[in-house]
Amino acid sequence: MIECGALRACVCTALLALTAAPAMALHSYAAVRAGWHSSETLLLSREGEVLQRIRTDASVRRGEWVALADVSPALRSAMLLSEDKRFYEHSGVDWQAATAAAWANLWNERTRGASTITMQLAGLVDEPGGTDLRQRPGGRSVVQKIGQVAAAEVLDRRWRKAQILEAYLNLVPFRGELVGIDALSRTLFGKAAHGLDEREAAITAALVRAPNASSAQVARRACGVLREMQAAGSSAAAPADTDCDALALLASGTLARRAFAASEGIAPHFARRALAALPAGALPPARLTTTLRAPLQRFAVQTLSQQLRELAGRNVQDGAIVVLDNASGEVLAWVGSSGELSRAGEVDAVLARRQPGSTLKPFLYAQALAERRLTAASLIDDSPAHIATAGGLYIPQNYDLRFKGWVSARTALASSLNVPAVRTLAMVSPDAFFQELQALGLELRESGGYYGLSLALGSSEVTLLQLANAYRALANGGRLSAVAPPLVRVKPQPPKWTRVVDPGAAFIVGDILSDPNARARTFGLDSVLATRFWSAVKTGTSKDMRDNWALGWSERYTVGVWVGNAAGGAMHEVSGSSGAAPMWAAVMGYLHAHEASRAPRPPKGVVQAAVRFGPDAATGNPLEAARSEWFLKGTEQPLFAIDSEATSAYASSAGGQKEHKNSLPAQPLALRIAEPVSGAVVALDPDIPPASQRLRFVAAGAAPGAPLRWRLDGKLVGHRPVHAWRPWPGRHQLQLQDPSGRVLDEVRFEVRGAGLRERR
Repeated sequence: MIECGALRACVCTALLALTAAPAMALHSYAAVRAGWHSSETLLLSREGEVLQRIRTDASVRRGEWVALADVSPALRSAMLLSEDKRFYEHSGVDWQAATAAAWANLWNERTRGASTITMQLAGLVDEPGGTDLRQRPGGRSVVQKIGQVAAAEVLDRRWRKAQILEAYLNLVPFRGELVGIDALSRTLFGKAAHGLDEREAAITAALVRAPNASSAQVARRACGVLREMQAAGSSAAAPADTDCDALALLASGTLARRAFAASEGIAPHFARRALAALPAGALPPARLTTTLRAPLQRFAVQTLSQQLRELAGRNVQDGAIVVLDNASGEVLAWVGSSGELSRAGEVDAVLARRQPGSTLKPFLYAQALAERRLTAASLIDDSPAHIATAGGLYIPQNYDLRFKGWVSARTALASSLNVPAVRTLAMVSPDAFFQELQALGLELRESGGYYGLSLALGSSEVTLLQLANAYRALANGGRLSAVAPPLVRVKPQPPKWTRVVDPGAAFIVGDILSDPNARARTFGLDSVLATRFWSAVKTGTSKDMRDNWALGWSERYTVGVWVGNAAGGAMHEVSGSSGAAPMWAAVMGYLHAHEASRAPRPPKGVVQAAVRFGPDAATGNPLEAARSEWFLKGTEQPLFAIDSEATSAYASSAGGQKEHKNSLPAQPLALRIAEPVSGAVVALDPDIPPASQRLRFVAAGAAPGAPLRWRLDGKLVGHRPVHAWRPWPGRHQLQLQDPSGRVLDEVRFEVRGAGLRERR
């Protein structure tokens, strides 16, 4: 038999060379521990809670460094029995085992290898440029093996046994790309290393010797390890009680779990944003502390999931929620999708461009107020409008397909009436409003002239984050700053503010959006938008029910919610009050469960005055109830009424004149078609379903109830002086006839746009 002393003499030269070279095998435990980095980055909340795990190293799967005390006793026992029974007895090299292995090699006998845990660790901690002890595809050379032996003896003298075992468990490669006990236990067993039981520990130990073996081979070896554990007294069971068949089933199921989620947690989309904020080329750290609030993030995720499950029968799959701190601009919650409820869960809806609908109206009215074109008490006509544009007639409709007549700007904005908004945009101009939206950080892809008057109804595309930050500007009295970086800074930088909205106009708009009485005409008094604390909120719906929004703010927070389908499909019977609004109210209620929200104080230049309104021409009652109203100083007045001589929009110049004393008696006007005019091109509104749009036929000079006939393309369609026709694309001929069929007037016009589709 070869003597142990002879083997020791063979490595003396190698040991001397090792101690003279800059060998990486001589790293200290502290250096190895400090050089460890996980293949994942943990996204933490500002409270330090883990919100998301995200893969940042695609070359290998490493988990967290696990202390030896956090490794289950069963696993420690299994590893020692399988790889190094005399670990605590030898000095890095088991010369007894080495002698037995050398003797067996002489006689071509198979035996357990003589490589100790310390020797394996020497090869794991070595790096290119050192002694090159790492195993190659063909195995280690004789020189490498001798160097490994020498390095092991040095490690054993410099490291404690507990440090050697701990480093080995964290550095040893297992199956495939799995390195270290944390990655293995979480990937294959779905638990932490301290929770591994005897059978799982045996399978783990078997994978060290044969990481890429079949499940049957791993099971056979694991069964042997388990029996050794039982024989050594590491298990309460006896070796005879070992159920190798059950262990084989466990091994087969375990090894099938080779796939793992590249990212898991409740903030996947914000994790991407946080990683993108790191310097280019920088190695992602193990932990990133973000501005998110963990309890709020969990509540937002839960609220979105619950609401979308309730809307499951209305073709709604996706949604998003974002919460901003008004003062700092920090993101407190970011839910980019509905996760498993969506077919496009990877799409971040907070950053997706969608049509905002009526959520742009507050900025439009703020601009009109600042330019002194309107006051909150100014009367705007909510009636059928045919607005001439370069592309034809623009015919806006209200969401409920009803018109309210003359209403104040307060009522028009709070109740989200479309026709008054379009009339207001006509005063401001689409180009001026476009520039205002650009200043608010809304990156519109086209010009104001491209969108035209439909810009008042949100025909452009914006992101939820941009829109929420624009609402945050209203919350800050018209001052805008960028959304804060996603990572918590040691020395936070104060926001850089820019004045984008007149402070008085911003205050008045906020007061309007917080007024439950003003929104009652559309939403009723018992609305989900009403909160027990001060808040301002606006809903919006895009064309064909593709997008539904709710955005608003309190004293400290701005909350934005979007509901829809990432693929662009239309929702079924989902309104602002049934889609996004309940989630907005829930999140805002959570934020203020134990925190007050006070109404803002009026800025300088804003005054309050009592106002009353003139009578309605039809009923004689006041158009709106008298109230106290906010005004920009210099625009206040006590009475808002409609001049009776200006009520007829279709009176001819002669009909509008007063009789002079010596003039001839007024002659009745000949019946003629006042609307549509001959040669008109009528463009169907893309924001309103075709079935909800109407084109008015108006007979000028006809007394109410006068008998007449409307004949369109040869077909009789109506008998009243004013007839509402559902427009159909094409060129049309319209005739006005008396009861006998005599043609009194005739016009030709064209309708352009999508045709009506019958619902089945």
